[in-house]
Amino acid sequence: MANHKSALKRVRHSDSVRLQNKYFAKTTRNAITRFKDISDKAEATEMFKKIASMLDKLAKNNVIHKNKAANLKSELALKVNKL
Repeated sequence: MANHKSALKRVRHSDSVRLQNKYFAKTTRNAITRFKDISDKAEATEMFKKIASMLDKLAKNNVIHKNKAANLKSELALKVNKL
């Protein structure tokens, strides 16, 4: 365990950041799952914009890799275009 006061603070901070990252990543995964069940093009287009934004934020904060975000957005865009 950490001995310095600043190290203890860092442990507390990193735990809270980890939980936030976990929450946002799970929320995005749930949104993608719901997106895959949509059959209406207008609704899918709107939801795609929101999900793309979520993926960009996760990639910007290094929660997921930027290439993974790009691959997911590409996959979702193909689904929107097929509708």
